[in-house]
Amino acid sequence: MATLNEPVISEEKVEDILEGTEPGARNLDESLFAAESFEDLSHEVEAAKLDGQTSSRTLSISSAGRRTKSDELEDAGSEEDSLPTDAQKVDDENAEEEAIDEARLKRAESIIAPERQASIEDMNDPEWKSHKKHVFILSEAGKPIYTRYGNEENLVTMMGLMQAIVSFIQDNKDNIRSITAGNHKFVFLIRGPIILVAVCSSTDSQAQLVLQLTYVYHQVLSVLTFTQLTKIFEQRRNYDLRKLLAGTEKFIDNLLNLMSYDPSFLLQAVRCLPLPNAIRDAIGQAFQSAKSQELVFAILVVKNQLVTMVRPKKFSLHPSDLHLIFNLVSASTAFHTAESWTPICLPRFDNSGYLYAHVSYLDDNCPACLLLLSTDRNAFFTLSECKAKILEKMERHKCLEHLTRAAEKGDYRIEEVGISELWHFIYKSRSTAQFTSPKISHPYITPEEQERLYGLYLHLHHRIHSSSRPLKILCYSTKREMILGWVTSGFELYASFSPLTSKAAAINAVNRLLRWIKKEEDVLFIINSYTF
Repeated sequence: MATLNEPVISEEKVEDILEGTEPGARNLDESLFAAESFEDLSHEVEAAKLDGQTSSRTLSISSAGRRTKSDELEDAGSEEDSLPTDAQKVDDENAEEEAIDEARLKRAESIIAPERQASIEDMNDPEWKSHKKHVFILSEAGKPIYTRYGNEENLVTMMGLMQAIVSFIQDNKDNIRSITAGNHKFVFLIRGPIILVAVCSSTDSQAQLVLQLTYVYHQVLSVLTFTQLTKIFEQRRNYDLRKLLAGTEKFIDNLLNLMSYDPSFLLQAVRCLPLPNAIRDAIGQAFQSAKSQELVFAILVVKNQLVTMVRPKKFSLHPSDLHLIFNLVSASTAFHTAESWTPICLPRFDNSGYLYAHVSYLDDNCPACLLLLSTDRNAFFTLSECKAKILEKMERHKCLEHLTRAAEKGDYRIEEVGISELWHFIYKSRSTAQFTSPKISHPYITPEEQERLYGLYLHLHHRIHSSSRPLKILCYSTKREMILGWVTSGFELYASFSPLTSKAAAINAVNRLLRWIKKEEDVLFIINSYTF
């Protein structure tokens, strides 16, 4: 049986060893992302109002657009543009809604997953019951919206029961959070007119499941926006939201699959593609050369890893918004064929409106996907010209060849770190919200062993970030390995060692690991931030 052990050195000694240590954080004043800890997110979820509003730090799409124009005018010494009149705003909003609806219907027709409609699993099916984690979305009226497994039509009765439980608790002036029944956890997240429920028999904690449900909720908002969602149910409480989400279920499916093994979501951090700093700088400068009044964000992605991002001054993206962008790219093959134009709402940036994304792959032989985001829904051709300028600059410095080689090489191996007793690790720079980890290798070769390792990381994460008893360092020993979790003001680290490794040896190995990460930080992290 596994045992929990206290660290062999005092917390004061730990802080002395690691004072001022944070590889991967150099230009803190120019951080790409709005960094935040798991505790911050947990407090935000607890304090969130039931009307579905997100963080008070949410930025405005309109202000981002005006800021970009203002920067141009300041450079030219001109006065700031006047704001549109109320009548113009109404016309623009109506035209925008019509354009969004048309784009959504076309997208639904092109990516609809017929296998979901053909599913016959229901709650009486042993195969359906055997799944470790179910996720359901229903309206406050009990109408089914989404289920991870099976078909919503076969689960109407069960979702109606879930809605009845929520209503019963609300009638007593309270809100249900979770139910524990044997090995299963039922976790509820109520956001405005919709209810999200996770039923789980895996190692995920309640707080971790709430985080996952929040991502699913944000995925829904990325298609509809909070404003449209609330407006729909204000007008028709019994509206079947599946009509508007038709074809986008695959994005929720893909998101849930990613969250089952990708630590990006758990850490609220972004993984960067390992790349020489000189090449990354050349790409950033190529992005800057394509500066346009309509361009707000320029993002380059390779296999769910960030290459670089260029943004407006004083504006940044939250990692959770960037994860939605990664999910958009990875869940659809349609972007490989041609330049695409799609609206997307980034809830942590502004949950009330859309950004418009020009999405394209740079070359048939290169897996790099370029996203150019604008506040102008008519900027497709302008951004297409920006893409041509960026591609020309990148080809001049042979950036595509470097990106292709980096993608083929993939993540580095643990042997490159040179610490024999270290089997695997996940390191996050807390101030920059970036993380790195090697390929999972021996002894975690099989999918079952990899799932078990991630489950151990989840357990350590839960214990360390416990709201009732938070810890800074924790060792967890099993018959197969020794797991160490370590959180300081600068970094967050989870590592797996051989089972005979002592706690003192593990701490010494972590110090050597930090020195290695510091040495390689120009390759593993985005050090320089580029702005328009």
